[in-house]
Amino acid sequence: MTRSQLITLAAFGSAALLLGAFAFQHLGGLAPCAMCIWQRYPHAVAVICAGLALLLGGRIFLMLGGLAVVATGGIGVYHTGVERGWWEGPSTCTSGPVGDLSTDELMDQIMAAPLVRCDEVPWELLSLSMASWNTLLSLGLLALWLLALRAPAR
Repeated sequence: MTRSQLITLAAFGSAALLLGAFAFQHLGGLAPCAMCIWQRYPHAVAVICAGLALLLGGRIFLMLGGLAVVATGGIGVYHTGVERGWWEGPSTCTSGPVGDLSTDELMDQIMAAPLVRCDEVPWELLSLSMASWNTLLSLGLLALWLLALRAPAR
């Protein structure tokens, strides 16, 4: 495959993941949590980097595109760990302990809680959440960016 084909494939991969996320949200009715939103931004950056690499050339855009998919994959790993209870997530989108809270403090925590929590899995396929799938697919996209870096420019 040529460099431009690899870049185009990587761009379509990130665009497809973004479109899938929007489809789950707007067509499937699954509201995204904060970390789900965080995972979208690097895919958008990767698509922009691909466009710039195709238009302007230069290895810098290939490296930035690869870094973008590493970033979204990293957020996906973190999000998966929060979903699986391996570590705590940000207090803004996970449930907190209620053991020693007064009634007023508990009510304040309930009222401040987001509608969509980051520590719950709303959808799975083959026992993997959307965050887990994003991580795996982003690794595949990273491979495309790395291959594009190695491919001769034409």
